[in-house]
Amino acid sequence: MNRRSFLGRGFAVALAAAGTKAGALASRDAAAASSAPSFATRDRDWQAAYDKALQILHENVQVLPRFDGPLLIEGAEYAGIWQECGPLEALVYRSFRPDVARNSHMIFFSLQREDGQLPANHKRTDTGFGQIQMVVPIAATAWELARSTGDEELLAVAYKACGRWDAWLAKYRNTRATGLVEGFCTYDTGMDNSPRWAGMPNQCPGKDAKNCPQAPGLPRLCPDLSTTVYGGRLALSAMARALGKASEADHWAESADQIRRLILTKLYVPEDGAFYDLDANGQFVKVRTCAVARVCGEHVVDQQQFDNLWTRQLHNPKTFWAPYPLPSVAMDDPLFVRPIPRNSWGGASQALTALRAGRWLDFYGRSAEFSTLMDQWCKAIARDMTFRQQIDPETGAFTEGGSPDYSPAALVMLDFTWRLAGIHEEENEIHWNVRPGHRAADHARFALRTHHGADAAMQYDATGASLQYRGKTVARIEGGTVRLVTNRDGRPLHLRGISERTEHVTCRIASGSHRVTLRPNHSLAVPIA
Repeated sequence: MNRRSFLGRGFAVALAAAGTKAGALASRDAAAASSAPSFATRDRDWQAAYDKALQILHENVQVLPRFDGPLLIEGAEYAGIWQECGPLEALVYRSFRPDVARNSHMIFFSLQREDGQLPANHKRTDTGFGQIQMVVPIAATAWELARSTGDEELLAVAYKACGRWDAWLAKYRNTRATGLVEGFCTYDTGMDNSPRWAGMPNQCPGKDAKNCPQAPGLPRLCPDLSTTVYGGRLALSAMARALGKASEADHWAESADQIRRLILTKLYVPEDGAFYDLDANGQFVKVRTCAVARVCGEHVVDQQQFDNLWTRQLHNPKTFWAPYPLPSVAMDDPLFVRPIPRNSWGGASQALTALRAGRWLDFYGRSAEFSTLMDQWCKAIARDMTFRQQIDPETGAFTEGGSPDYSPAALVMLDFTWRLAGIHEEENEIHWNVRPGHRAADHARFALRTHHGADAAMQYDATGASLQYRGKTVARIEGGTVRLVTNRDGRPLHLRGISERTEHVTCRIASGSHRVTLRPNHSLAVPIA
């Protein structure tokens, strides 16, 4: 995509015609707020959990010092925004508060140091530079937000800031000259209280992420930190192409490929089917953690490699596919921590990991299993209603002692409701997830304004659901669970099985009425043969 075509998308034309950038952005945000997504179901418990999630997120939109604009804070005991998660959380929330989504990226860029370092966090009390603390690349979420809204200013600012951040990491977190990203402390990966980092300091000396502590085996080569840089470089390549910088786009793509190959050759142990840290003594830190999910989150592994990880680790009921997926340490790992304490990446299934699952399970063709993960998490939240940080992977019980009203848990309930039984947008597609008989779908109505300004709605009744786009019915689906994928103009493309059982579905579209059988994760093109 070049700069001309980027500017022709989304709100860019409106921005150009509006006279002042601030006025245009204000108009855009006001319009988006007035057309926020709406959901109603007859299931009282599900509705109560969904409404509570919205209330928590509304209350967690706050203004912090040193930045003039509302942000989505982490909530609970975390009175601030963290680079590893805040931009992704705000991106998920963007249909409700596009201004908050934008601000929750710009805060990091505005506080970037002269040497290129981005803050790890920004809290009410201070701005933290004592660790790098990154998981989902801020470049990737900024690119998705800029692309979906046509925000040229965000695109330009993010491209410059994230390029400088990559250079900082290459300078200060590649001390062993391997080309991979080094972890200096526990907080770098955000895995507090994890046996992965047993005996290591939480933060860098002097609260300066350039300083590696004097501890055995440091610095480590980390698969998840290196994965974050890989995903960031892919996003930088896409941003450069949108800005008309073809040679820079090629550079970023090549550097992304280089670090990807290093992750796979240096940090993967085939006999274990696992990714590990490699310490300064050349020894693997053999704790099987949810770092494997983080590697998949940025699509480092190809489909064949993923299928192996899926069978051996991610979908193995003895390891990560618990009744309430995905634990932070494999359940059969001898270092799994029990009893589970609060804020523990030593075994608990974390709301943050669940929220990030949308970045990889569909991508690798595991939509049906993703449905199970989402359903289990939503059931646990609706039972408990405190919206705390983590749950026991075997029982679904939220850890007592943690503070309530945690934004990631609220976003899990919000995002998963729409992904389970409603409408979800991808870049150039709309996913209509029809799930008759599901609690969320009990005579439910979903309605939203898409990122391209079209009204979409799904109405359930006793036998199925009617799908409307721009005021016209695009499909009627009855009899079973299925996803209809349309393009952004509402034209049906294919059907996909999103249930873990075989479904028999009647789909009425412009080409006629079709009775189809769909196996889990199986797709049929439209028009249906």
